[in-house]
Amino acid sequence: MPEDDESASQETSAAEQPIPHPLAVKGQRSMGWAALEVIAVVALFFIYAADAPPMVNEAHYLVKAKNFWQPDWCANDLFTASGKAHTTFYVVFGWPTLFLSLEATAWIGRFVGWTLIAIGLYRLTTTLVPMRFATLGVAIAWIAAVEYGNLAGEWVIGGIEAKVPAYGFVLLALAELVHRRWNRVWILLGIASAFHVLSGGWSVVAVAIAWLISERPREHRKPFFTPALFLGGAIALIGVLPALWLTMGGDAADSVRAARIYTYYRLPHHLLPSNFQFHWYVRHAVLLGSAVAIAWITRHQSEREQWNRIRGFAIGAITIAVIGLMLGSLKTYSPDLAAKLLRYYWFRLSDAVVALWFSLLLMRCISQRHEAKSMFISGYAGLAICVVLVGISSFDRMRLGVPPSASNATLGWDVDAPPAKQQRVFEDWLKVCDWVRLATDVDEVFLTPRHQQSFKWYAERAEVVNWKDVPQDSKSLDQWYKRFREVYPVRLSTIRVTIHYQSLIEYREKYGVNYIVVDRRITGQHMPLVRVYPLAENENQTYAVYELPYAMP
Repeated sequence: MPEDDESASQETSAAEQPIPHPLAVKGQRSMGWAALEVIAVVALFFIYAADAPPMVNEAHYLVKAKNFWQPDWCANDLFTASGKAHTTFYVVFGWPTLFLSLEATAWIGRFVGWTLIAIGLYRLTTTLVPMRFATLGVAIAWIAAVEYGNLAGEWVIGGIEAKVPAYGFVLLALAELVHRRWNRVWILLGIASAFHVLSGGWSVVAVAIAWLISERPREHRKPFFTPALFLGGAIALIGVLPALWLTMGGDAADSVRAARIYTYYRLPHHLLPSNFQFHWYVRHAVLLGSAVAIAWITRHQSEREQWNRIRGFAIGAITIAVIGLMLGSLKTYSPDLAAKLLRYYWFRLSDAVVALWFSLLLMRCISQRHEAKSMFISGYAGLAICVVLVGISSFDRMRLGVPPSASNATLGWDVDAPPAKQQRVFEDWLKVCDWVRLATDVDEVFLTPRHQQSFKWYAERAEVVNWKDVPQDSKSLDQWYKRFREVYPVRLSTIRVTIHYQSLIEYREKYGVNYIVVDRRITGQHMPLVRVYPLAENENQTYAVYELPYAMP
C-alpha cells in the first residue's frame, strides 16, 4: 500500500513541513550518532532499574512464561497452570527459560525491552525536538514524571513484562503519528496490542481521538478506515483472542464474582478511584497542569501541527482516564457493573502519556534557546529537578541492595527496616528457597509466608496460594480467592499465626501439601510441628520449614 507520508500530502501546509535536523543539514547526522543516543538512553534505564531480578512483576510474568514452555514446571501451582493471557509475550520472551535461568532470561528481556523503548523514544523525540541527545533529556524527565506524578501506580521503565515491549511499539507508532503516517500507526499499535491488550488497545482509542482532533476538521483529511487499520486489528487478535478465551466457559455470576475480586479485593490501588490516596490526585494534577501550561505558552512555535497530533493523543489518554473516574462513582449505585468495567485499567495509559507529553514539552522549551530565553532557563530548571529525582530514586534502590520484589516496602512488612536488616532477611530467604529446591521433590506443593512473592522464582516449587500471583480466568481467580481467604483469614499484621493446627491437617488432604515455610519473626522460633529446616538454630534465623501433621488414624 502507498505510504501516506506528510511530505507527500498535497494539502500539507508550510507550517507542517518537518524542519530538518540541523545536524542532518550539515551532513553530520549519522547512524553512529543515533546509535550512541539510543545507547545512552538504555544506559540511563540500566542505572535507574538495574536491580537484581526479579523486579516486582518479573516473578509473576516469567514463571508463567517458563510454565508456558515447560508445562511440567510447577504444574501443581494454581497460578502457573492457569490460563495464559499474555501469550505473545510468553512466546517471544519466554523461550530462553528452556536454556537459561530465570535471572538470565530477565536480563535479556530487560535489555530487549529497554532498547525497543529507547528506539521508539528516539524516533519520536528527534522528530519534535531537533537537538542532539534530546532523547536522553526526555527519558530522564519521563522517568521522574511517571514515578513522582502518576495517579494509579503506573510505571514504564523497570523489569520485563508484557507492557514493556507494548510501550516500545506505541512510541514507534507515535513517531509515525506526528508525520501523519496513519497506515504505519495502526500496524504498530496492532503489534503493541498483541503484546499487551490494554496498553496497546487504549493507545488505539487515544490515537482515534487524536485523528478526530487533527484530521476531522481538515478538508483533505486522511481516511480513518483503511486496510492498514484492519491489518492492525488482525495483528492485535494475536493478543486479544487468548484474553477473550479466558473469559469464556463461565456463567454471568462467575464473571461478576471474578470482576469484584479483581477490582475491589486484589487491585483497587490500580483500578478503583476511591482507593487512590489524595496526594496521588494532587501530584498528577500538578503534572498535568504543568504540561498544559507549557503547551499553551509554546503554542505559536514551529512544528505546531506535529505537536498538535501529540497533544491529541494526550487528550485521548486523559479522556480515557476521566471516563474511568466517572465509572468509579458507579460503585455506589451498581457495584457489579462498576467492577466489570473498572477492571480494564482506565488510568494506565494516562499515567504514562501525560508524563511523556510533559517531558517532550520540557525539552521543547530547552530547544528554544534563541527564541525565548526565559523558556530555555525554565526548561533547564525543570530538567535539573528531574535529574535530582531520578538520582535519588536510583541511589535509594542501589543502597537497599535487595530485589524490589523482596523489599519490605513492596511486601508491606516492617517498611522502615534499614537496608542491612533487609539484606540479612533476604539472604535467609535465599537459603530456605535453595534448601527447598535441592532437598524436595519437584512436584511438591508448599504453604508459604503471606508477605512474599518470589518463592516459585527461587525455590521452583508450587504454592497453595500467593497474593501476587492472581490468575486471569474466572474459575481460577475464584479458586485463588477462596484459597487465600482460607489460608490467610486475617491480615498478617493483626495476628501472629494465621493457620490453626487442624487446618494444616486438612490442607495436606485438600491440596496435597506436605510442608509449610514460615517466617519465624511471626511464628516464633519453635512450632509444635516437625521441623525439617534449619537443623541448626544459627543456620537460618528468619525462615523455617515444617512438615504438616497427619490426621490421626
